[in-house]
Amino acid sequence: MTDATRRTRVVLSLACADRPGLVAAVSTFVAGRGGNIVESQQYGDTLTGDFFMRVAFDDEGGVGLASLREGFAAVAGEHGMSWQLHDASRPLRTLVMVSRFGHCLNDLLFRRASGSLNVEIPAIVSNHRDLEGLAGQYDIPFHHVPVTSQSKPEAEARLLELVDEHDVELVVLARYMQILSDSLARRMAGQVINIHHSFLPSFKGAKPYHQAHARGVKLIGATAHFVTPDLDEGPIIEQDVARVDHRLAPDDLVTVGRDVEARVLARAVGWHAEGRVLLHGDRTVVFS
Repeated sequence: MTDATRRTRVVLSLACADRPGLVAAVSTFVAGRGGNIVESQQYGDTLTGDFFMRVAFDDEGGVGLASLREGFAAVAGEHGMSWQLHDASRPLRTLVMVSRFGHCLNDLLFRRASGSLNVEIPAIVSNHRDLEGLAGQYDIPFHHVPVTSQSKPEAEARLLELVDEHDVELVVLARYMQILSDSLARRMAGQVINIHHSFLPSFKGAKPYHQAHARGVKLIGATAHFVTPDLDEGPIIEQDVARVDHRLAPDDLVTVGRDVEARVLARAVGWHAEGRVLLHGDRTVVFS
């Protein structure tokens, strides 16, 4: 058995009703299988009575994921836990969708190539061909799937084919300027992350940064959230802002906004890939 096998980094995330002994049950399970806990975070919601926990540990005894999952299923059943357990080193298989604005896609691709984002991107999907060259620079297959009001069902069917074909675990809307259908949003609940500027609902439609400039805004922000049938109202994962002032022209605001959008989306995707994001009704618990 190699050292690499013995020291597989495992992440366990869970949620259940709060009760005494939950932390002890988890730590006892890990210790009983020779695991060494290297990171542990927990949160008890006093308003709802729910408990959330994320534990990272080294499988120093080489028990293996299959055996760990089988063993923890009994613990989870006893305490009514919903849970996930995965190898922290395995990149999350992520499909990226984009339209014509490439800043978020470019940022994700660079972070992935540089090793700072633990995802694998087997495919990029777009309703335009503008960014096909960027995908080619990273040797990632680019799928042009045009969308019209008439062809939307076929386009979404093609997306689901690609999700199944590539064993996709997460879909990222990196400024994909199409609204997913309610049925698709429900089918992939908790598996689709979107990014948008935080002017909504104040400045809708075309050129929101120009509208913001006309109103003299002082803060520009971005929101990354899970996609639900409620447009742009899914559980929020991450937000950030940048302060601006009267010296910036509309195009300057666009540049600032793109920077905020890119870093907010990257953080949200990175945290999700590391098992740090747990759904909590209309909210999220993020162990950042």
